[in-house]
Amino acid sequence: MSTTPISATLAQTDRDVVLQAIATIKEKLPFLVDLSADDRKTLPKMGDKSRAFVSKALEVAAQNPEFLPRSFDLDEMRKDVQLFEALYPVLLSLTQLQELVDDTSLAVGSEAYAAALQVYNYAKASGQGAGLDTVVAEMGKRFTRKPVKSESKEPIL
Repeated sequence: MSTTPISATLAQTDRDVVLQAIATIKEKLPFLVDLSADDRKTLPKMGDKSRAFVSKALEVAAQNPEFLPRSFDLDEMRKDVQLFEALYPVLLSLTQLQELVDDTSLAVGSEAYAAALQVYNYAKASGQGAGLDTVVAEMGKRFTRKPVKSESKEPIL
């Protein structure tokens, strides 16, 4: 993996503006829902192939409403399709932004962690007697492993 080191800062005012922009997005999309994991699994998904199917079904339903039951809400279907199509480019844009933020966060976190490891190793190697023993021991707790509990098999009585 070849990444260019990231040397940047995010000013508090810029961070606040970004968070406010996100809040504005949420405010402009008051109909957003939060599905449970089970809901996400059970709902039929509309991907690229399904989009064409749904568009064709809407067209057929609009041109031939007589075969639909009275309880079928064609206007609601039309609204759902229109909302999906309106949200789709927003979803793509936000997904792209999330990937960039996630990748950048991962990269700078990796850089920070690598630098911290260097500090720890330097402090271990040359910090003895310099009053760093306690700090080095505290930092070393990051690397201690918890003992694996072996399940003792007791005889069933």
